[in-house]
Amino acid sequence: MAMPIFSSSTLRQMSATAAVPASSTTMSMSAAATSASAAHKLNHNQLIVSLNVKRKSISASSSSFISRYPFHCNISRSFRKIPNPSPIRIRPISPVMELQDCTVKMEVDVPISVAYKCYSDREAIPQWMPFISSVKILEDKPDLSRWSLKYKAFGQDIEYSWLARNMQPTPNQKIHWRSLEGLPNRGAVRFFPKGPSSCIIELTVSYEVPQLLVPVASALQPFLENLLRRGLERFATFAKSYSADTPK
Repeated sequence: MAMPIFSSSTLRQMSATAAVPASSTTMSMSAAATSASAAHKLNHNQLIVSLNVKRKSISASSSSFISRYPFHCNISRSFRKIPNPSPIRIRPISPVMELQDCTVKMEVDVPISVAYKCYSDREAIPQWMPFISSVKILEDKPDLSRWSLKYKAFGQDIEYSWLARNMQPTPNQKIHWRSLEGLPNRGAVRFFPKGPSSCIIELTVSYEVPQLLVPVASALQPFLENLLRRGLERFATFAKSYSADTPK
């Protein structure tokens, strides 16, 4: 079969006609791809905008919550800083009360050595101190002693006890102590020579006002001062009849 012979112009026309559909198809695919890319970009941007709006809303809610409940928020922040936070323990705070001082001084008509020895006999103190009911020295620890106080005052029956330690004394000069448990107190007795047969005794007691007596705390110090003075008056009488081993 003989091949048809086309002229140059005919071939150019045929080539142009055949090229048109390929170009059109390429353009259509390109347009579709561009449209899909634009749609994807639009959806991505919308998603970012939506997330930003939600984040701002959450941030605003958090700020409102923090401003409204700062204490809980602070605890939460502290917990975020600690990998394994320990539980929070709240301990009751008790007010610290300073010790009140009460001092009395009296001249006693006995030699200083007799007065010192007489006052060193702790178990004999209830015989002349009106508000001390008993003093018991611990057998295995003679520097420790248990004290009991019983007295009726301010319309109440007052009873307290404590364990006291006698500190290192200075013979014929000073006896001092402090409580270890029970009613908080401490004190000192100082002896000053007045003459060969007399001396001056200065007694200082520092105490914490018991909770029961807080309502009458202002009246407690002059009341205790009067008791201590009466005690020293009775001590002066007691010391005169006290058998002392030291010569006068």
